[in-house]
Amino acid sequence: MTLTTFKLNLGPQHPSTHGVLRLLLELDGEKILSCEPDVGYLHRGMEKMAERLSYIQYLPLVDRIDYLAGFFYSELLCRVVEKALKVELSDKVRVIRVTLLELNRIASHLLWIGAFLMDLGATSPFFYAFREREMILNYFEKLTGQRMMYNYFVFGGVRKDIEFLEDIEKIISILPQKLNDYEKIITENPIFKRRCVNKGVLEKDVALDYSITGVNLRSSGVDFDLRKNDYLYKGFDFASVVLEGKDAWSRYKARILEIKESIKIIFQALDYLSKNEKLEQKLINPINLKLDNGEYYQEIEAPRGIASCYVKSVGEDKPYRLKWRTGSYYSVNLLRKLLVGEYLNDAIAIAGSLDIILPEVDK
Repeated sequence: MTLTTFKLNLGPQHPSTHGVLRLLLELDGEKILSCEPDVGYLHRGMEKMAERLSYIQYLPLVDRIDYLAGFFYSELLCRVVEKALKVELSDKVRVIRVTLLELNRIASHLLWIGAFLMDLGATSPFFYAFREREMILNYFEKLTGQRMMYNYFVFGGVRKDIEFLEDIEKIISILPQKLNDYEKIITENPIFKRRCVNKGVLEKDVALDYSITGVNLRSSGVDFDLRKNDYLYKGFDFASVVLEGKDAWSRYKARILEIKESIKIIFQALDYLSKNEKLEQKLINPINLKLDNGEYYQEIEAPRGIASCYVKSVGEDKPYRLKWRTGSYYSVNLLRKLLVGEYLNDAIAIAGSLDIILPEVDK
């Protein structure tokens, strides 16, 4: 009996999130024999543009590398410049940045929860998650004037002192009960568990071989959270969420738990910010900003794994070369391994559980 296989194009089919990803699958019936990810449909030349723009001209663009977590990429570019020029941030600037980063992390995870459940055919959780996310976006718009591309962090500090703390307090006071509501609907739902438990099992050694970081790594039992060694988070008390399930269900649960840890961090930040200390910062004049000859590198724990920025400078007011390292790029590559042996109807659940966003891939 001769094995008959055929090839199937899964996507691209939608101009957003993980929809602009083409997966070329080889199938035996409905069983996946191989997977070849095809990226590039969203490519915008974000790294090459940096060679033509000064640092301050490039800064407003970097929010778009992951438009669901723009604060993290602003922080990265600011961090590279600040470290190169040996500028230390005041405690209040650190706390402001942590507050906004963790709110941004929660907003990103909420969108993922809604989109993931929509991938599986459940519409109600999508609207619930977006309802809470909308509160965070409304706050960002109130503070920065923008809902997605904020341009609020600047070299040496922030554009202005943080405001409307009562809005943040309201958001994080409401969220714990809302998360409990999500879990009542989702976590032990028999249909959800059938779609996710033991699907897309990611073993520790495979995760490490494929350079996976962030939630996808920690839900495979590896305790590695860059925030624990990040000077920005010095003094904050929070736990790394580490689970041993290794499957799509564990990746869902880990993000729920991580939102709860982010809420704890924000409560601590609000306690500091409520003291109303004066904002002190050493802003860097962007007009004459040049980095000395050399190579500079910084990294941060972003919602989809470790994000990092590498800059090679030749003493000009713009980078000679700039490269971004993003978590989603490695998660896409992981699909070559993770989908093999699975069935076609599980492919969307497995890919969705990795929280891939294509702007991070097609830089």
